Amino acid sequence: MKFTDLLSAIIDNRGKTCPVGDSGLPLIATNCVNGIDLYPSYDTTRFVSEETYKSWFRGHPKPGDILFVCKGSPGRTNWVPDPVDFCIAQDMVAVRADPKKVYPKYLFAALRSDAVRAQINNMHVGTMIPHFKKGDFDKLFIPMLDEQAQATVGDFYFILSERINLLRETNATLETIAQALFKSWFVDFDPVRAKMEGRTPEGMDEATAALFPDSFEETELGLVPKGWVLKPFGALLANSIGGDWGSEQPEEKNTVRVAIIRGTDIPDLQSGRENRVPLRYTSEKKLSTRQLQDGDIVIEVSGGSKDQPTGRALYVTDDLLKRFDCPVEPASFCRLFRPVGRATGVLLGQHLRFIYDQGKTWEYQNQSTGIANFQTTHFLEKELVAVPPDSVLNVFSETVRAVVDRTVISQIDELSHIRDTLLPRLISGQLQLPEVADAH
Repeated sequence: MKFTDLLSAIIDNRGKTCPVGDSGLPLIATNCVNGIDLYPSYDTTRFVSEETYKSWFRGHPKPGDILFVCKGSPGRTNWVPDPVDFCIAQDMVAVRADPKKVYPKYLFAALRSDAVRAQINNMHVGTMIPHFKKGDFDKLFIPMLDEQAQATVGDFYFILSERINLLRETNATLETIAQALFKSWFVDFDPVRAKMEGRTPEGMDEATAALFPDSFEETELGLVPKGWVLKPFGALLANSIGGDWGSEQPEEKNTVRVAIIRGTDIPDLQSGRENRVPLRYTSEKKLSTRQLQDGDIVIEVSGGSKDQPTGRALYVTDDLLKRFDCPVEPASFCRLFRPVGRATGVLLGQHLRFIYDQGKTWEYQNQSTGIANFQTTHFLEKELVAVPPDSVLNVFSETVRAVVDRTVISQIDELSHIRDTLLPRLISGQLQLPEVADAH
């Protein structure tokens, strides 16, 4: 059935760039709609005043509407949550299903199916920046099922999607816990300050508290807890080497199939979103020095922009490597850091995450031909890491590594695979939901 025949409304913002400020309703732009998560993300930097909203916008999204990106990556969708406290920017619309004609959650699932996505992709116009003309909504067709089947498929898609969202939130919480512990111990030195004041460090057993000193000392590089040292980041690495890109197809030397992690893949791999890591071919010689192993760190060293510095880093674990059915190595715009030991690697992984989130990696950028690059040599020499005695380092490593290993990326992968594999078969009618339990 025609897509437009299933709708009761299409909401947009008149197709103009509206003035924004630092207060009011958050403005959801196309970059907030990723087409992977169930709900959109929020832009915390751009807001629309009540007065602007009333004069610039045609309507307001309601819970259960579907955000649809028309330009850039046409066809990305997110579900509008309840409550709605945002307005939408240009180059996107909110479409409202007519519940008398289609089950809204089914329409959302259908828009994410391969069959409908293929139609959208075939209607793209523009070469540099593809876009989907709103007038073409009338040419988009949605495969229809009977009323009960629509409800079953739509609810099935949402149940799995909400479970995936919850698992991602769990991962984010675990990452926050690890970062909080790192900041407390290695940035704020909370246990040391507590002991200096005669207090017992909060949330710490006596045996662990006894490992920390009760004073600071001045070193030639700065102030640190007594018995600790400040070391250049590079001094804590056993090896550092640039990445690889290989070839798209097997060649005379490039015979080994590999997964190559790019900087743009790092956020998705950390959060458990769709794995878009490219598969390519490399030589045995290059792979021998670049194959990732548990405890390695991949750092992005090129490709930043005026709004996003380089320096995003990924701590590699066996669980992450198991997501691939072939060896894994960093891309040519990334670099492999191999720490001197497992415990040190955990510390360095948290250190990199912290300084990136704090914006400190901006200090290590240079600009050439419009592309920002990471000054690796300068970073390895100048970035200092507070290194405690092994007794403290090992406790920190064991605690944080246990948190890292509790991440549920594999569960997210499994649920995403089930949802996305079964969806086209359910929508096409090849599979009915009672059969799902038997198939899996």
